Amino acid sequence: MATVVPTRPWRATPQVLATEAAGLAVALVLMLLTLRFTGFSGPLAAALLFIVYATAISAGLEGRRRGLRAAQDAFVRALLITATVVVLLPLVSIMWTVIDNGRAALRPNFFTQDLTSASATGPVDQGGAAQAIVGSIELVGFATLIAMPLGILSALYLTEIRGRLSGAIRFLTQAMAGVPSVVAGLFVYSAWVLGPGKGFSGFAGALALAILMLPTVARTAEEVLKLVPEHLREAGLALGGTQWRTVATIVLPTARSGLITAGILGVARIAGETAPLILTVFGAVAINTSMFNGPMSALPLYVFNELKLGLDMAYARAWTGALVLMVLVLVLFAFARWLGGRKTR
Repeated sequence: MATVVPTRPWRATPQVLATEAAGLAVALVLMLLTLRFTGFSGPLAAALLFIVYATAISAGLEGRRRGLRAAQDAFVRALLITATVVVLLPLVSIMWTVIDNGRAALRPNFFTQDLTSASATGPVDQGGAAQAIVGSIELVGFATLIAMPLGILSALYLTEIRGRLSGAIRFLTQAMAGVPSVVAGLFVYSAWVLGPGKGFSGFAGALALAILMLPTVARTAEEVLKLVPEHLREAGLALGGTQWRTVATIVLPTARSGLITAGILGVARIAGETAPLILTVFGAVAINTSMFNGPMSALPLYVFNELKLGLDMAYARAWTGALVLMVLVLVLFAFARWLGGRKTR
């Protein structure tokens, strides 16, 4: 039987870091020489050549210093780092593009003024998107209040009750996940705006967003609740607790972080939706805090309306609206993760 010789773990000592830096420098030089004397050109070719050279050099250095297994480990580590960079690159590119283009019209008046006293051709220091910011917060908040309880209750029915309607509920949830956003807007428009709602309103927009958010919350919450160990439920029942008391005091606190993640995914699903809002809230240039009276605005709808104008000032406002929307979503995500990470008493 062959003896397996263990390898020492990789450590970031000054000597190792210096060797890695020298290897990256050699890879950079080889990449430049390849671009100079071959037909390869462009940033994509340069990135691919650098990754290939850096991976090969890193694996070779590790193999010479610590053996074949260390070379294999260095090769896999380089592949993992490359995959991580490839995944993060589009996100960083999008964020940089939005920040670079959105800061041009970022003024204090953008958060404090609406468009009642500004024209489309006016400078960026006149008027703002206060009506869209307030509308987005209200619409997403009301949609979350509608979809989160329904989604969690649906997940509890599927994982805890497991009644006769489980198959039908799961099928409907999966079907709703594939419904286009404009279809949800058309449904609310025909069922509420033209009927009991008597016109465009923020509540109609919240209903449309809740329809889109519900399947995401329900499916994610179901998977999270399935991860709760079965022996915790059995322990609660063995201590004399009813099923719903066990769920309320043991299952839900255990899955709290995952349920908050379900809400985050649901908010991410609806935060940038525009099509259902066109058919339900219509848009407004003034601040409207009433959810049941008159049209409202939202940041996605504000960006859409500004882009339709086709003017430089309108483009600047649209980019700034996208930037503010991105920041609001990031702040909401950070708050939700902090809330989910707090210890349960």
